[in-house]
Amino acid sequence: MSERRNPAVHTPTRRQMIGWTAVALGSVAAGSEVWARARQQTAKETTGSAANRTRTSLHQEITFKGSPQRIYEVLLDSKQFAAFTGMPAEIDAKAGGAFSMFGGLIVGRNVELVPAQRVVQAWRPTHWEPGVYSLVKFDLKPRDSETIVDLDHTGFAAGAFDDLDHGWYVRYWDPLKKFLA
Repeated sequence: MSERRNPAVHTPTRRQMIGWTAVALGSVAAGSEVWARARQQTAKETTGSAANRTRTSLHQEITFKGSPQRIYEVLLDSKQFAAFTGMPAEIDAKAGGAFSMFGGLIVGRNVELVPAQRVVQAWRPTHWEPGVYSLVKFDLKPRDSETIVDLDHTGFAAGAFDDLDHGWYVRYWDPLKKFLA
């Protein structure tokens, strides 16, 4: 599947990008143990393969009703994000802006924002070791009256795949589909 990318409206400086990338990828050595314990019951329900225990990235494609602009706005607007997740969110919707979602359980910074096309975030659950971030990229692709969201979540610790893979559906995709219906 090929895609065209337009330059970002608000392009961060090279220094900002290097700093954010270092923060996002430089310290991903450990931290999934606490998350795994906190979600132990869910993990029992979503037993994964041995291969999943070594994976440090995931890819998902989800189709939503609505335009890419609508999905983009929901992902970056504090009130709408809180409305679809049912938990408090504070999101500074500009490149370099900080966010705190799910009542402070997930925090990070917006690395790249291309309106109606892409959101890239340095993303971390607060139970991970300090300074440990992963990289989350949402590519928004129009298809008729729908939007395909290509999610790439990379740079998380080995052993976290099953919890994160399941969590995207439970915390993001299923509630977002209901919200947009």
